[in-house]
Amino acid sequence: MELEPLVVPQGRSVLDVLPRLALALDGGHPVLPRAPGSPGTAPQHDPDTLPDDLAVAIGTSGSTGTPKLALLSSAALRASAEATHERLDGPGRWVLPVPAHHVAGLQVLVRSIVAGTRPVVVDLSGGFTAVAFASAVGALGASGGGAEPGTPAYTSLVPTQLDRLLDDAAATEALRALDAVLVGGAAFPPLLRQRAEAAGVSVVATYGMSESAGGCVYEGMAIVGARSRLDGDGRISLGGATIAHGYLARPDLTEALFGVDEHGVRWFRTDDVGHVDGTGRLHVDGRVDDVIVTGGLKVAPRFVEDAVAAAVPGIRQVVVVGTPDPRWGQAVSAFLVLDPSSGVRAPTVADVRAALRGTLPDHALPQRVQTGTAVPVRGPGKPDRLAVAALFDVGE
Repeated sequence: MELEPLVVPQGRSVLDVLPRLALALDGGHPVLPRAPGSPGTAPQHDPDTLPDDLAVAIGTSGSTGTPKLALLSSAALRASAEATHERLDGPGRWVLPVPAHHVAGLQVLVRSIVAGTRPVVVDLSGGFTAVAFASAVGALGASGGGAEPGTPAYTSLVPTQLDRLLDDAAATEALRALDAVLVGGAAFPPLLRQRAEAAGVSVVATYGMSESAGGCVYEGMAIVGARSRLDGDGRISLGGATIAHGYLARPDLTEALFGVDEHGVRWFRTDDVGHVDGTGRLHVDGRVDDVIVTGGLKVAPRFVEDAVAAAVPGIRQVVVVGTPDPRWGQAVSAFLVLDPSSGVRAPTVADVRAALRGTLPDHALPQRVQTGTAVPVRGPGKPDRLAVAALFDVGE
């Protein structure tokens, strides 16, 4: 069994890959999705070691700087698609606004194949725009696509896309027309969620990754066939029917991060930490390696980010990172993007600390503040924390 590279375009021609992807889902003909112009060969491996039910080897986002290829079976992809339909309003028709060589976009194609519908593609060749998105949602009402009248309509976005769409009246109206808007790929800021819900948008927060065939926890609860658990340090593991077999040509990482328990359930140990609230819902607090250690005390960036967004006026986005500090080891450093319509001046460190005092412990108060026009991102839209940290001029 050979792993075949599959070039996945970003424009409407992405629909041309649907027959090949459907063949992969039928078994025995696995593919390696890749963006146009990216390397077309897989890492050296023995084809005889590939899982018999392999459908797709999908790239991870490379959060640690070492992208890997997760080995997803047809059963895992179908289980994810069917559980998504079960959690929403049933099989539907999808708008595809994200690159389909990433798992979120790939799953829009898979869900469409499973539902027997045809997605409407947002043309990303000129970048993601509100006009193109609104046009794509409008096209859902056109004939064709294999959908019956009254079929639910969905899309999947990263938070930065949702934020941009809510700035545009026509795009916001398009969002309201959808039965569900899945939001994942990065932390979903509470203020952005409030803004979307106030506009009448039916958002659904999702959590997952390539290794779990995309989102497998919706609104803090695992979808059908999926599971989540925490170890003693709060590290999150995901399990169940959607979990990958492991990584292509990385037996070391496969052995370290994947396993099967005594009940035959496959598990993947993530790099995220979280907690479960009193209702049993999982909350992701951030990545293990994002935790800031300042003066010997740990600070979870997401708690500071949420507090800043809620307490400091005029903030559109905030990313908190640790930057080197000769006294504290790391300094809590907040990068802020202001809402241009707010008319507020850029806050100083003193302003931010005053707004948060009493809400956060003193050691978690930002010690550095920087403002900019946009948060650097990587992959499908996740904040690039290394790039954010580099924006702080802390000297040597």
